[in-house]
Amino acid sequence: MFREMRRKNQSLSEDDCVRILENTSSGVLAVLGDKNYPYTVPLNFAYKDNKIYFHCATNGHKLDSIRKNNKVSFCVVDKEEVIPDKFTTDYKSVIIFGKARIIEDNGEKAKTIIYLCEKYSPDQKDSWQKTITNSINRFSIVEIDIEHISGKQSK
Repeated sequence: MFREMRRKNQSLSEDDCVRILENTSSGVLAVLGDKNYPYTVPLNFAYKDNKIYFHCATNGHKLDSIRKNNKVSFCVVDKEEVIPDKFTTDYKSVIIFGKARIIEDNGEKAKTIIYLCEKYSPDQKDSWQKTITNSINRFSIVEIDIEHISGKQSK
């Protein structure tokens, strides 16, 4: 269903891909946007149990696109160093394909926003619950169920 990587000697193991997803702070979401143009947007995310989670506003281009077509792609770059004298770039990256779901239930939203809190605000644990309670109706949470993952590194 998904293409095999052309340069298999550069592929990363699934464990390496997961490590990159757990430790990278941002990625780029790709959806099928207005008039069937691709729409990509950088965002912060959390990885948990073969799923990607991110928060966003309660309306907008991302959510409209996901409602129309829930098939998405998500890409992160872990390492990037341009090596000018060799005309190359040293890098590691991960691409996932999956199906996105907008989490509507406030209980589930409150549970899954914790994944983002743990990743981005671990020292603020005492204020997580108050912040979540005060803002739960002002944000959406999207869950991407990963169907295919691949990673690549320069050689």
